Order: sequence, then C-alpha cells, then structure tokens
Amino acid sequence: MKVVLAIHAAVVIPLASLAAQTTADEETPKISLSVPSGAPLRLYLTKPVSKRAGAPVEAKLLESIFAFDREVVPAGTVAQGEVSRVQPVGKRQRLRSIVNGDFTPLRRAEVQFNTLLLPDGRKLPTHTAETVGLNSIYREPSKKKNQNATSPNPNGGLLGTAKQTAKDRINGAINSRSGGIADLVRGPNKKEKFVDFLWSKLPYHPQYVRRGTRFDAVLQNPLEFGFEPVKPADLAELGSQPLPDSVVHARLLTALNSASATQGQTVEAMLSAPLFSPDHKLLLPEGSELIGTVVMAKKARSFHRAGQLRFNFQRVDLPREVANLKTAQPAPVPTQLTPMPADPTSTKVQATLEAAEGNGATPIKVDSEGGVQAKESKTRFIAPVISLLLASRAADNDAGHHHDAGDTGGNANISGRTLGGGMGFGLLGAAVSQSSRYVGMAFGYYGLAWSVYSNVVARGGEVQFEKDAMMDIKLGARTPPQASKFRSAAPAAP
Repeated sequence: MKVVLAIHAAVVIPLASLAAQTTADEETPKISLSVPSGAPLRLYLTKPVSKRAGAPVEAKLLESIFAFDREVVPAGTVAQGEVSRVQPVGKRQRLRSIVNGDFTPLRRAEVQFNTLLLPDGRKLPTHTAETVGLNSIYREPSKKKNQNATSPNPNGGLLGTAKQTAKDRINGAINSRSGGIADLVRGPNKKEKFVDFLWSKLPYHPQYVRRGTRFDAVLQNPLEFGFEPVKPADLAELGSQPLPDSVVHARLLTALNSASATQGQTVEAMLSAPLFSPDHKLLLPEGSELIGTVVMAKKARSFHRAGQLRFNFQRVDLPREVANLKTAQPAPVPTQLTPMPADPTSTKVQATLEAAEGNGATPIKVDSEGGVQAKESKTRFIAPVISLLLASRAADNDAGHHHDAGDTGGNANISGRTLGGGMGFGLLGAAVSQSSRYVGMAFGYYGLAWSVYSNVVARGGEVQFEKDAMMDIKLGARTPPQASKFRSAAPAAP
C-alpha cells in the first residue's frame, strides 16, 4: 500500500506543479515585439553613393528601434540596399541650376534598403519603400565629444543627454548644410565641402549623394521579434502622469508647413522610444500617440522675414494592444503626486516642443516656449558684399590700374573679367567673359543682382515638417480639473 501511495505521489505532484506552472504562464500577459509597417528607419550614409541605378548603398541607423519597452535594433546597425531608380529633378530646380551656370542634367536617386546587419552577426531581411535623401547631413560626433557626454537622463527621450546636447544634435547637426563660401571655413568636413563647392562651379559634373546624407526609409513590411511575457507589476504605472519636464522622443504623424497650417489644426505624433519613471517603471511605451493642435502659424514674407509655427499637445493615448492589457489589470491606488485619469488608456498633458528636425531648405530654431521659426543665416549679407566687390572688379577698365593694360585701353583686365564671369555663370561664364570686357561686366552685374535678390529681397524660409520628422517633446505639469481645485481650496471638515 505504501508503495502504491509513493508511486501515486511521484506522479501526481509533478503533474500538479506542471499544471500550476502552465496556468501561471497562461495568466502572464505577453506583448508582441513588432515594428509595424510604416515606421521609418532613420539612416545616414557611411560613404558617397553614385546617382545611377543599381549602385550599392550602405548606411547606419541613427537611432535605435524600440518595440514596447525594449530596444530591438540598436543604433549603429548597418543597413544595406541599392539605388532602385533615378529620376530627373523638377523643372524649377533645373532652370535655377542653368541660371547659375550648371548645365548638368540633374537627377535624384531613390534608394531601397533590404538588409539589416545586426551586431550579433544576424542578417535581418527588410523591405523599405523607395526614398530620396533628406535635406540634411548628419555628422558623427567625435570621440572627444563622446568622452565628455553626460549620462543618460532617465526621464528623457531617445537622445538621453542634456538639453543643450539634444539641441545641438537636432537643431544644429541635422539641419546643417553646405551652401556657400561661408560654410567652407567653419565646421567639420572642410575638404569634402570644398570639393563639393568646386564641383558645383563646373558646367557639367558627376552626381552623387553625399556621405552623411539622412534617409527616412519607411518599412513596407513589419519587423517581428516574437512575444515576451510582461509582469503585472511592470504595468502598474502604465499611463500614469509623467513627472514635469520629462522629455519624450517622437515622430510627427501630421505634416506641417507654416505656409499652409491653420490655427486649431489637429496635430498627431507617436512616441518612438518608451518613457520610464525615475524608479525605472514604464509610463509610456513606444507607439503611444500624442494629440494636439496648432496654436499659431505665420507665412514667410519678403525681405527674408521667416515663417513661424507653434503647436502643442494636450493628450497622450496608449497603443490599443497595450491599452487592452492595462484595462485587464487591477487599477492602482491613485496618489496626490500621480493621480490616475478617469480613462486609464488616455492621459491629459501639457506638452510643448523642445527640439525638432526641420525638413525645409532653411534650418529652424525652437524657442523656450516651443515656438518654431525658420533660422535665416546672418552671414547671408556677406555674399552681396563679395558680389559687389567682384562686379566692381569686373567693371574696372582703368588702364593705369593694370600692369599689362598698356596700349589695350584696359582690355587686359583678365582677372576682373574672370571673377565677374565666374560669379554670374560659374567656370563657363569665366571662360566666355574673356571674349569681351562688356561680357565680363554683364556677368558680374548679373551675379550681383541675383545675390542681392536671393540674400536680401527674396521671401524668407518656411517652417516645414514632413511626416515622420523627429522631435523631442517636453511634458509639463498636468492641469487638475476645476472640481479638484475647488475641493482642495475648501476648508477641511471638523
């Protein structure tokens, strides 16, 4: 009898333990680690790419990719692809290039990425939509800057650094461009800028996409990383009110332009990285949506008066899948510091722009109150002054000022005509201007007129945000309901 009982116990106890473990596993919620289609891969080229179909492309991830509360693809991951298609640029851009002496049949290269090389050696197949490079250049920070970098901010967004570092990285490095002589003498990559400047002065030159050019390659198919169990304790503070001045990293879902935006227009953004509390509890997962409105929009005007835009956010909603998990969990006890909203899947906030990536031709700047304005370069006045000096030099036909003028009556002003022609029509204009001093003068004054118009008289830049533009959003203190204010002001009952 004892033997039978022992055998029975040896069989029943493991089965009961297995059943209890199975029941516990079934009760433990699981979350899908998936990067949905439509999400952008933020990339930058590691080497120049020729603008020809089939040319190989190699880039690196500028930002990590998150799913729910964890990193699934780290920053720096290599992405491989190719130039899928080459198309001519628009007629307006083509005409402007011809006016500036560039007769190259300009093209734009559309790129697709098909492979991600993960740090552990795995190759992750991917399929992105055809995309062209953004109007921005990313420069990898130097090792010295990396050594002096501050520690990550637990309440910050993906940037994870101090406020000034975040602004420098987004407002500065992302929006910097190589546009003229003034840019050649400042910032890194001076040699590469100088080569680009020389190429742009030739009437015909090869075309390529610069190293560091930014791409937002939108996923056509989702990236799946399986399912992971989530402890109920990890969901306890999900959707709670974040601390004031917390910063979230998000991508804009609504394209905005200061020339067309209207007051009251709805603005939506999506968190691209999770937000944690100081004690490392998840507050807002990746995929949470911010809902807000445009509060001010002003078009750009002539004489380089820049466009302005201001918008803020009033509500944050949890992703649907996460909201279902949240509603299935018992509600935590609200506290005075972190009161729970009536709807556990939606939280009222006061959020303003902290830093952002502009997609227009003009860089942007974000003020302390979240307003955005196109940033007109102060060095733009240097170009008309230089153009005036060169035009004067081209028109200088006083024989007494030239050693080789002699009996030619000033026709030997080779340097003046060369400078004037080059200013008007590049190297081609410099060559044609040698035929006559009047041609050199005409080119010189044409270049002066164009420089004055484009740098002084023309319309200022607009504030432009394309869909998926990245930004940092600062969350402020929550405004309590009026009833709560009334109750808090009422005297306590005896």
